[in-house]
Amino acid sequence: MDRKKAMQTFGKLLDIMDDLRKGCPWDKEQTFDSLRHLTIEEVYELSEAIHDKDYKEIKGELGDLLLHIVFYAKLGEEKKEFDITAVIEAINEKLIFRHPHIYGDVQVVDAKEVKENWEKLKLKEGKKSVLEGVPKSLPPLVKAYRIQEKARGAGFDWEKTQQVWDKVQEEMAELKAEVETQDDEAKIENEFGDLLFALINYARFIGINPEAALEKTNKKFIRRFQYMEQRAAEDGQKLTEMDLPAMDKYWDEAKSKGL
Repeated sequence: MDRKKAMQTFGKLLDIMDDLRKGCPWDKEQTFDSLRHLTIEEVYELSEAIHDKDYKEIKGELGDLLLHIVFYAKLGEEKKEFDITAVIEAINEKLIFRHPHIYGDVQVVDAKEVKENWEKLKLKEGKKSVLEGVPKSLPPLVKAYRIQEKARGAGFDWEKTQQVWDKVQEEMAELKAEVETQDDEAKIENEFGDLLFALINYARFIGINPEAALEKTNKKFIRRFQYMEQRAAEDGQKLTEMDLPAMDKYWDEAKSKGL
């Protein structure tokens, strides 16, 4: 990477942001609140591009996200609260402080120790709980995974994968028992949540990101279902008018084609 060119290109982006804020009617109207939901959309679009391994799209979505960061910094500058320099200085200082094994004399042997030190250092920064770093607005599945990671960083975790699987089976049995009694919907919901939490924990132990795994399954289901719709139409039928065995035939075709 050409560092000089990178700095010049970033400087040009800052200049463009200044121009847009002064001259574009839409950009002049934007606030922190109005940009917030758009930023969330950009993050999800980036996530989808990463899932698809579409590097051209990843590049484009990273640019869109970078624009939002620069935009927020510009708004902060106008409010005399912070500017892009302060934003970058803050993350530089944080990274140096939280990586004493790189910028200090702390010794670590693996990524696990790095994570543990990271959480301890965050507490030194004034946080009362290691879980404060988990955004409340995260989607529940992602939030559960991050909560478990944070707890692990503090040393609160199972020791063996089998223990986690045993917990999954325990929660599954408890859910089954509640469903069979069918006398308390709230208890069934609680047990279902416990089972999901345990499964997410198991995914973490076997090195699977549950959100990524579920999204891949979502995409697979969509591909196969749309194949069923297409095949039914080719045969002059509608899925809504077919029985399950007939639909299963198309589903098995989709699977055999690797969809």
